[in-house]
Order: sequence, then structure tokens, then C-alpha cells
Amino acid sequence: MLEFVIAGLVLGGIYAIASAGLVITYTASGILNFAFGAMAFFIARFYYYLHTEHSWSILTAAIVAIGIAGPLMGIALYAVLFRHLRFRSPLIKVVATVGLLVAIPAIATVIFGSGAILQAPGLAPEPVHVYQFLGVPVTLDQIIVYICVVATVVVGAVVLRYTEVGLKVRAMVDSPAMTDLSGTNPDFVSAGVWAVSVFFAGLTGVLAAPIIGLDANNFTLLVAAAFAAVIAAKMRSLPIAVGVGLLMGIATSLAQRYLPANSQWTAEVIDAIPFIVIALVLLYNLVRRGRVGEIDRVGGALDRAITPQGESKLAGSTTSALESGSLSLVSKYAGPLLLIVVVSLLPLVLQGYWVGLTAEAFAFAVIFLSWTLVTGEGGMLWLCQITFAGIGAVTTAEMANNHGWPVLVAVLAGGVVAMVIGLIVGLLSIRLGDLYVALVTLTFGLLVENLVFTLPRFVNSGLGLTLNRPSFATSDRTFAYVCLVAFFIVALFILNFRRSTSGLAMNAVRWSDPGARSTGVSVVQMKVTVAALGALVAGIGGGLLALQQTSIVPNEFATFLGVVWLAVLVTFGIRSTAAALMAGLAFVMLPALAQHYLPTWTGNILPILFGLGAITAAKYPEGTLAEQSRMFRGWLLRISDRQRAPVFADALSPDASVVNGDVGGVAGAREGAVMVEKVP
Repeated sequence: MLEFVIAGLVLGGIYAIASAGLVITYTASGILNFAFGAMAFFIARFYYYLHTEHSWSILTAAIVAIGIAGPLMGIALYAVLFRHLRFRSPLIKVVATVGLLVAIPAIATVIFGSGAILQAPGLAPEPVHVYQFLGVPVTLDQIIVYICVVATVVVGAVVLRYTEVGLKVRAMVDSPAMTDLSGTNPDFVSAGVWAVSVFFAGLTGVLAAPIIGLDANNFTLLVAAAFAAVIAAKMRSLPIAVGVGLLMGIATSLAQRYLPANSQWTAEVIDAIPFIVIALVLLYNLVRRGRVGEIDRVGGALDRAITPQGESKLAGSTTSALESGSLSLVSKYAGPLLLIVVVSLLPLVLQGYWVGLTAEAFAFAVIFLSWTLVTGEGGMLWLCQITFAGIGAVTTAEMANNHGWPVLVAVLAGGVVAMVIGLIVGLLSIRLGDLYVALVTLTFGLLVENLVFTLPRFVNSGLGLTLNRPSFATSDRTFAYVCLVAFFIVALFILNFRRSTSGLAMNAVRWSDPGARSTGVSVVQMKVTVAALGALVAGIGGGLLALQQTSIVPNEFATFLGVVWLAVLVTFGIRSTAAALMAGLAFVMLPALAQHYLPTWTGNILPILFGLGAITAAKYPEGTLAEQSRMFRGWLLRISDRQRAPVFADALSPDASVVNGDVGGVAGAREGAVMVEKVP
């Protein structure tokens, strides 16, 4: 048993160091860094590049990669991105770090190459020396991990509590404005905090590489597991985060000792242990406290008084609404109508392989509309929409193949099953703050991915589940129009919902929960309703995607792949139905075009662009497509104003008014001119 405890302390130590970096950044900036694993991968890959590929010594490579490159990356990211996020809503903070999560591994692939690296060196010289401790072998790599954990706790506690640097950090956390008044630059302190955080990310990456290899997905899953320790520490306590991380590592190792060794179920349960811990901690806090929410990180009263009042959520602006209301029907709907015509002609214009891609793009667009509902309309960031799509796909295959249901009816059944599960998740998460909702839905997706999608019934020895399209839509062209019609139906439903009484109530909830409650709106009912509808749409989209592919393998619905989907949609616009359609086409068509007509290395450029597009949500919460559309509407409005200006000038002419004796006409014209002047 001692052998398993010692081995578990290694994994637990890596969890502990990662959670320490996450806690430090959240405590100082209010940002839970979802890109921490991507940063760890980048630094570890840089270390491998220096040490293994260019034969640098361990010490030199570690100093350059972990000690220099890591902090410089943190400072650069703070200067470019994170300093602009402090007063943003949790939704935008998460979306921005999700963009980094997508972009950084692709950047690493472009710089260092895409070759798979299954084994990577750590900080111990090779061959790694083995020692004996109470009859149990302990490697030098493991000893280094233990030393790093102890140093993290001791040095971190001493610096934060007993040094001037720690005093400045704690002062900035309490009130950046007061810290600034006292003569300390908050930006300088924050940059230092991010430098330390990315240093911990690099240390985590290099220590974990010998265990998990150099694979970006493995690093992301490792850090997602470390979220359990962060949540248990309420995102504030460094010692608790480190302690829970160590205990999780021990629990994982002991599970390997006592559970059946040859069972596939054992492997899945072991992988799911951190996410089970997250669920248990949140349930405990909900039962004990009634609500779990992130603490307002803005600071004191002075900080709140000087906080810029901008777009707090991923929502439309009042200016856009006024501009839209001032345009003619033709100007307002010309763009959407043109888009409808173009996409409707695509299956007719394209041939062969490309027609099938259009059907796939339209199915993805339906799935993307689920985020348009949940996040765009509901203001809730759910990271498990891909899971609901997978549930819809699996249910469609089960109903059609094993129960003989008509396949399109089976698609609707898949949507209904996803809706019921989404309703349950919504009811359980409704009392959570925005950030915790993102974590809970991420955890739910990972649990389903590990415990449900891996069942032999669904995996089918790696072959997955096969499906037959409806008899009237066996060709790719016909089925593309089936998916497009489904998209239009859902899009029209969203537009009508947005203009309905329920949609207006949901809009009030998105902008302000307390304000909505004061008007008699049921916040719980509205959020749960939108969550269930979003799951329904995702389930239907997943069923259509399975039909388009005529087979489905559940691991195609990996939770972190859904993060990439979200980044693509946010790039175009989270609230626009047209943006969902454009995102579906871009996600499917652009990689295919790059594969056929561009060099191989350009395949990594698209994830970088999509990741950077998600990052722009910090400046353009509506998305780049919506921003361009707003600018175009403003241009049309200015042209319209210039055309109407001579009319008002004539109406305001003193001669014309006196001759005709129309004093009221003068007043009315002036009033109208004032109204038009105010519209832009």
C-alpha cells in the first residue's frame, strides 16, 4: 500500500502545483485560467526542444524554458489581454481564456512541429536514478516533484504573508484603486502575479511530461482535474488547494490498487475521480450554503465606483438596436436574405465531396444554435453542449437501430432525451455563479465522456454505431437541404422567442438578475427553460450530424473538442443565428480547403485564428461578424442621414416658413431633426 501512496503523491504533487498557479491568478485577478494546461504544454514542449532536440543541459534548458520563457509569457499575455479583463464579466473572462486554450497548442505545433512525443524527460538526469525508501523504490523524478510541492507551499506562504511583495499583492486584491493611491502600481503587481502563474504552469508541464507525454489534450485534462482542488479551496486558499491535490493523487493511486485491474470500467472510473470530487464538493456546498458563487473580484467601494460600465455579458448593445430600428426593411434584412440565398445554392453549385461537407456544416450550425440560446440569450456559459449533441446522436442510433423508429423521429427523440438531461443539469446548477456553472457543465461533460460514451454498447469495438438516412434523403445533396431546413426552423424559433414575452423576460434576466426579480420575472424558470431548449437543439443537431456521417463514434464528442466549437462560434458572434450558420460553414469548409489547396502546416493556422477570434470577445462581446454588421448598418444610416438632410434644411428655412405661414411646420421639422440626430 505504501508503494501506491508514494506513487499517488507524485500525481497529487502535480495537481497541487497546478492548483497553486490557478489559485494565485484567480485570487489576484478574478480570472480562472482555463488555458493553464495549454501554457504548461507550451513550456514543456519548449523544454523538450531545448534539452532533447538541441542537447542543452537540464539546468540550462529548465532555466530558459521555465524560469525565463514562462514568466515572459505571463507578462506578455497580461499586457496584451489579461489587464483588459479585470472588470469584465465571468463569461467574457472564461471565453477569452478558452480562446487561449485553443490557440496556444496550435502555436506550439507551428513552432516546434507536430510529431507525437509519447515519452519526455523530466528534470532528473537519464537514466533516472532509483532510491529505496522503506523498501519502496522512489525515482529521482518523484523526489523532485516532492521538493517542488514543499517549496511551493513554504515559499508561497512566506512570501504572501511575511514579505513586502506579499503585502502589495494582498492589498491589490482588496482594492487596486487604493493600492494605486498608496504609490504602488497595480499593473506592475498584476504582471508579476501572471509571471509567477505561468512559471507554475511551466513547472507543472515539465514535471508531468514523463508521466503523460507531450500531448496538449492530456495537459488540458490534467489541469481540468486540478480544478477539483481549486473548487475545494473556494478558489482562495493555497494550502487547501495543495492538500486536496495531494489527496486526489493518493485516491487515484489507491483506486488502481483495489479496483479490478483488467476492467475497462476501472480505467474510466480512475480517470473520472477528480470530476467526481468536483461534483461532491459543489453538492456539499449547495446543501450547506444554499448557493455557490464566485466572490466579486472588483475590489472595494472605490474600485466599483470607477469601474467602466460597458457590456457586461455576451449580449447585444443598445446602439445596435437603435441603428437597426432606423434602417429601412431592405437595408435591415438585405444581409440575412443574401446569406440565405447563397447557402441555399451551395449544395446545387458544389459537387461530390464538397456537397457532403455542406450537409455536415449545416448540422454543425444547428448545434451551434444551442449556444446561441444558452449563452447568447440566457447569458450562461455551458461547456457541455457537445455532450448533449453526443447524447442526441447515441439516442438516435439506439432508437432507429434497436427499436425500429423512423430515423427523423429518432432524431427528435434524441433531442428530447438531451432536453430532459439538460433540464436536470439546469436545476442543479441554477444556484451557482457564472464561473461555477462553466465548471459544472465542463465536469458533467467529462463525466459523461468517461463513464457513458465509453460503454461497450456504444463503442462497439471501436466501430461505433451505424445509421441509415431517411429513404427520401439518401444523397448528400438532399440531406444537406434537410439539415438546412432544420437550421432555418430552429433559427426562426430563436428569433420569435427573442421577440416574445418570454424572450424579453430572458433579456432582463441576462442583464440583471436582481432587476428582473424586482419586476416579477422568475429567474429560475427562465434560465432552466433556456437551458433545456439549448440541450434540445444540441441533441437534434447531434442526431443530424450522426445521420450525415452514417456512423457515430462517441469519442468524437469529446468535451474539449466542444471548447473548440465554442471558440469558432464566439469568433463570429454568440447571439446571431446568421453567425451560427457562418461558423458551421467555416468550421467544416476552411480545414477542407486548407487540406486540399494549401501546404500541410497551414492546418494549424485555423485553430490559431479561431482562438484569437474568441479572445476578441474581450473587446467585441457580440463577435466579429456582429461588429462588422453593426459598422455596416452605421454606414448605411449615415448615408441615409445625408440624403434626408436637405429636406430638413428646406423645412427649417425661415423664408419657406413665413411665406406659407406654417409656424407649426417649422417646429415639427426641428423636432424631427433633433430625433434623427439622436438616433445614431
